[in-house]
Amino acid sequence: MKKIRVENAVGMELCHDITEMKDGFKGAAFKRGHIIRPEDIPHLLNIGKRTVFVWEAQAGEIHEDDCARRMAAMAPVEGAHYTEPAEGKVLLLADRRGLFRVNRPLLEKINHIGDITIATLPDHYPVEPGARLASMRIVPLVTKEEQILRAEELCREEKLLDLRPYRERKVGVVITGSEVYTGRIQDKFEPVIRGKMKHFPSQILGVTICDDDLDMIAGAARKHLDNGADFLIFTGGMSVDPDDLTPTAIRSLGAEIISHGVPAQPGNMTLVAYLGDIPILGVPGAAISLPTTILDVLLPQIFTGDRLTKEDLLALGEGGLCQMCKACHWPNCTFGRY
Repeated sequence: MKKIRVENAVGMELCHDITEMKDGFKGAAFKRGHIIRPEDIPHLLNIGKRTVFVWEAQAGEIHEDDCARRMAAMAPVEGAHYTEPAEGKVLLLADRRGLFRVNRPLLEKINHIGDITIATLPDHYPVEPGARLASMRIVPLVTKEEQILRAEELCREEKLLDLRPYRERKVGVVITGSEVYTGRIQDKFEPVIRGKMKHFPSQILGVTICDDDLDMIAGAARKHLDNGADFLIFTGGMSVDPDDLTPTAIRSLGAEIISHGVPAQPGNMTLVAYLGDIPILGVPGAAISLPTTILDVLLPQIFTGDRLTKEDLLALGEGGLCQMCKACHWPNCTFGRY
């Protein structure tokens, strides 16, 4: 594009909207693509436009709206849609519930190209329908096409954004503790777990209360597995005291312990394990007394079917400290960003 005096722009094509404010009206007096006519010159001068930007032939440049459309096309997301460009920007909006994922290294590469800017929600962010997931635009009015071509090339090699749906799970719950088993105190874990499962497509196959007995705990878990459970939750006995048997019982099932203890509070003593493809969570007592713990952070990924790794859990350290706000705003807060 080139900048030119309005008197010399007759017959040329505008490459941007020109806004006018008059008698409470604000809108486009001249739209992008308008071919300037002699009778337009007084109007342009009256709204303070002595110069305009017009297209140059063979300049190899792309307008911001066209850039936005091409950026949207290079990063399609199932379960979400892009808006039409407005002021050179497109928004990505969720059409369904799920876990929003961002390819962070690829996003950084694209934002390093030059004029391109893509802003997103954090990786591992649980969203509801209608949520704003990402915004894409270029900074100037036009950019060299080579920048968009480079971004498109990068996105052909890797997926930039994803919205992973929750899948149904059949849940078996094992609650341990002699004080609960003998009836000395009332169990408080079951209503908490049932409440959290209501947020996901889940079916609780059964809840078993066990004494502090290794064989009883492991046997209850095996019974849930035999009944078709594909997700096990253990509560109670999650500390490192010698008489806390739950981690030992989980190991006796043949499960792989990914981590017992995560760098996050509350929920520091959380255990994450897998028996084949079946996820297992050991939930510490903080889940009873606090509205949000690391359990809430991990559940969305459990329900997408994506396997949690040691690296995922270690990444919880940055942002793993809950601020204990009087009114909990999770997930719209710093807690559990990984």
